[in-house]
Amino acid sequence: MSSTTEPGSGTGGTDAPPVCPRHTDRVAYVRCQRCGRPTCPDCQRPAAVGIQCVDCVAAAARSHPRVTSRFGAPTRADSRPVVTLTIIGICVLLYVGQRASFGVTTAWWFAPVQAASEPWRLLTAAFVHSPGSLLHIGFNMYALYIVGGYLEPMLGRLRFVVLYLVSALGGSVGYLLLATVPGGWTTPTVGASGAVFGLFAAILVLNRSLGRETGGIVALLLINGAIGFLVPGIAWQAHLGGALTGAALAGILALTAAKGRERSAVRRRAWQWPAYAGVVLVLVVAAIWRVEQVQGTGLPFLG
Repeated sequence: MSSTTEPGSGTGGTDAPPVCPRHTDRVAYVRCQRCGRPTCPDCQRPAAVGIQCVDCVAAAARSHPRVTSRFGAPTRADSRPVVTLTIIGICVLLYVGQRASFGVTTAWWFAPVQAASEPWRLLTAAFVHSPGSLLHIGFNMYALYIVGGYLEPMLGRLRFVVLYLVSALGGSVGYLLLATVPGGWTTPTVGASGAVFGLFAAILVLNRSLGRETGGIVALLLINGAIGFLVPGIAWQAHLGGALTGAALAGILALTAAKGRERSAVRRRAWQWPAYAGVVLVLVVAAIWRVEQVQGTGLPFLG
């Protein structure tokens, strides 16, 4: 008398083919080099030696601290300045739209008289340029490409885009605070130069905190700052506001940078975002104060 068994079941189930613990309907003959469990192709991850399962890879990632730069930027295999190139692309596309229709400029530019009714213009003005001057957008985009390629990998994409946008806001607020009344109150301004000056100033502060050479960036700031006073039609107020804002944000980064043990560095970095929010709050309060001050003059066309 003979007995038969179902294929693959084995005596008492011991001969059953191995299955992936995450996908129990899949047979898996490859085993994880770390835990020894079967792992299907969807759960396999290449390791230095052999294959590991996704659970072991995740456990290893949790057990090792994330490698970041001194200022909290995650290390990336791809160090291309994606945010910088995106901002340049937006500005170029808008410039093409400006050349096709001047209305694009008027819809995005900023004049102090518009601060109360259309406050978003304090940011949008940093993405449009004078449609009649190729040099205007050309210089700003070249400068942005150079400084962005240096700063973005150092700070990380999120911190860099915040630095750019808040510096742009600071440039517009600087123009608002220093605009003459009544003439300057209705004079519009456009361009990324306020934000770019913020990036210049940030490099200066961060390089000093790292002990790097700063002579070149100081000379660049002085030369470009002087041009704003010597050449008519340039909003030096926006340059100054952007530079001061960028320096303040970079100062926060320098003060909260990693200097010792990872735990203490994490605690210091936790203050970065509240401090950034404080800078934005100061800019908003300053803008509101200036608008109310000028509107209090009683001139009907000022607000």
